[in-house]
Amino acid sequence: MLRRTKIVATLGPATEDPKVLDKLIEAGVDVVRLNLSHDLPEVHMKRAETARERAKAYGREVGVLVDLQGPKIRTGKFKGGPVTLQEGDTFILDADHPLHAGTRERVGVTYKTLPQDVARGDTLLLDDGHLVLWVDKIEASAVICRVVVGGELSDNKGINRQGGGLSAKALTDKDRKDIEVAVAIKADYLAISFVRTAEDVNEARQLLRAAGGHGGIVAKIERAEAVENAESIIDAADAIMVARGDLGVEIGDAAVPPIQKRLIRLARTRNKVVITATQMMESMIESAIPTRAEVSDVANAVLDGTDAVMLSAETAKGKHPVAAVSAMDRVCRVAEQEREVVRSRHREDLAFTRVDEAIAMATMYTANHLAVKAIAALTESGATPLWMSRISSGVPIYALTSHAETRRKVTLYRGVYPIAFEITTSDHATLNREAMDELRRRGTVREGDLVIITKGDLTGVLGGTNAMKIAIVGGQRDS
Repeated sequence: MLRRTKIVATLGPATEDPKVLDKLIEAGVDVVRLNLSHDLPEVHMKRAETARERAKAYGREVGVLVDLQGPKIRTGKFKGGPVTLQEGDTFILDADHPLHAGTRERVGVTYKTLPQDVARGDTLLLDDGHLVLWVDKIEASAVICRVVVGGELSDNKGINRQGGGLSAKALTDKDRKDIEVAVAIKADYLAISFVRTAEDVNEARQLLRAAGGHGGIVAKIERAEAVENAESIIDAADAIMVARGDLGVEIGDAAVPPIQKRLIRLARTRNKVVITATQMMESMIESAIPTRAEVSDVANAVLDGTDAVMLSAETAKGKHPVAAVSAMDRVCRVAEQEREVVRSRHREDLAFTRVDEAIAMATMYTANHLAVKAIAALTESGATPLWMSRISSGVPIYALTSHAETRRKVTLYRGVYPIAFEITTSDHATLNREAMDELRRRGTVREGDLVIITKGDLTGVLGGTNAMKIAIVGGQRDS
């Protein structure tokens, strides 16, 4: 049984060994993530090149997702090592204090406008919420706080304001330079960190296109403001990532599950892709098996309709990267057997504005009510398979295209599988037979199976899908 939910795995030191990378591909990785918060550009370029080469050796396509660092809102370093803050202590976050000279009483911050963004009564969360500070007063560059929840504080820990409100722009000078790195890598997707509004997404797209990049834009939802602006952000982006780490710190951990469900539903309703990320199998950084809670977390994301689930440190620096992918694969496959995952009422009450979208919806309705074994979507841009993938179904969707960029793009679409396919004829009967022969050659269908073929009257035209045909493999109607 094919797994429909896609797996995104972050590359890092734990995957540098080509043998490990081969095993990741064998285990079923669909998209590799390059986190530009770490390592040099040339390291990431080499990783992307190697991943594509090894996937090709296995007859696979893998997408490449480049993740920008975004604004670093962090404490500085402590000159004497980590400090321990006690409840009731006074602790100062000072925008003018040297970044390498922190003490038990005061530390510098990378975010120089912090004193202008906070006020008395605000709650600041350090180190993913492990330490909690209450803002008592502001004096020039110093944010003077009282420790509410203490603990050990070490170098370069993140700072969040509970409820959001920090005005740092989504794209930094480093990000602008790194967009050029993403173009050099030929990234299939570019993820934007700490998005607040649709304008952040539009700016990133303009910069990417101006640099010569053609990848899709992934908006990471990890700020309270992003949740408030979710619909416009989803409309502006090609995909969203539910980045539950910083998001949970800003809106509170208990608020994350319902927000996650809402974001998945919104993305699918608006025909966009959604990735669920952060701490999905965190324990597997050290352990060879996931916890039951992690298994439930991944399964629930699948049941909610996420396109992809993502591994971060589990594969980038964990002790068991291959086991983490294998565990995620296993959980996804079992969850996908539930009935609600293979039936859908998506967009049944809405009008379509494009012919190719109408064809996609008609195809999926038919596939879910007829014993169809496969869908062969002849596509240029991948738009028709994307629309099809918004409908919950157990029928595999094969995106047949000659364009490598399109094949890599659809690696992130739930239930869609790329196939390299050259169109050599304008005769529709011949083209249908060639598409069926390709599926049969790959062992995905056999004699007597029903297959739906979608294509356009004019091959090679973007958005030109206007026909759906039901064919029997090896029968009279396959032409």
